[in-house]
Amino acid sequence: MDNKKVGLSDTMTAKTKPKTFRRNPIIGTKFTIAISSAKGGVGKSTFATNLALALKKLDLKVGLLDADIYGPSLPKLFSIQEKPESDGQKLKPIMKYGIQCMSIGFLTDEQTPMIWRGPMVISAIKTFTQKVLWENLDFLIVDMPPGTGDTQLTFAQEINMDGVIIISTPQEIALQDVKRGIKMFDKLKVKIIGLVDNMSHFIGEDEKRYAIFGEGGVEKTAKEFDKNFLGEIPINPEIGKQGDLGTPIVESKPDHKISKIYLEFAKKLHQIFI
Repeated sequence: MDNKKVGLSDTMTAKTKPKTFRRNPIIGTKFTIAISSAKGGVGKSTFATNLALALKKLDLKVGLLDADIYGPSLPKLFSIQEKPESDGQKLKPIMKYGIQCMSIGFLTDEQTPMIWRGPMVISAIKTFTQKVLWENLDFLIVDMPPGTGDTQLTFAQEINMDGVIIISTPQEIALQDVKRGIKMFDKLKVKIIGLVDNMSHFIGEDEKRYAIFGEGGVEKTAKEFDKNFLGEIPINPEIGKQGDLGTPIVESKPDHKISKIYLEFAKKLHQIFI
């Protein structure tokens, strides 16, 4: 008998064949775009909500799916307290600011922890992608949770996603996880539209630029992995303030310089797909 030791990498790759996934479209949508990072606390939810609102300003029909089962943000960011209507078979999205919205947070109390194992999370994701009455959307923006776990794998393997935008702050501790996320999407053959440098810098009252989290890390990572660098969003107190009020900055202050940055991102997305 051969007593050669087998390493973990050997057991994971032995007899592995390339897998073809059967990806299903989300009924009622033309294009499904995920906002992801694999890292928490980098501003994915804020980006997703403001991008959706910016796309709406281009006269597009837009939906917003909060796919973070454990930590939904959409109810707070859009100040939605009501529950979605149901015909017994499917859920009807809640309309707010002209956006069709859905989140597990609409179905639970704000402070109720979701103590769910993987299969329950997957079941919830399938409900939101198969049993929601999305109506004639040009874009469905999906706010992904942190990590590279069940939610990401379910979307990547079973849902027909048209692309993913990767959000990160520029410091290396965030980019370590982002790089894992990039490799995951590449391995699962999900198109990465590009990377966005969020909270890239702060402009002080002295008009000087302060690189609080470092500088250039996201653009460098984009070049390292041969991905598009889509641009940067500076730190601005109004972004967090308006989010906490449930009135995202693109909706509440459309002429703000940050709102104009989001509008440029929306135009780029529009040019790519429509």
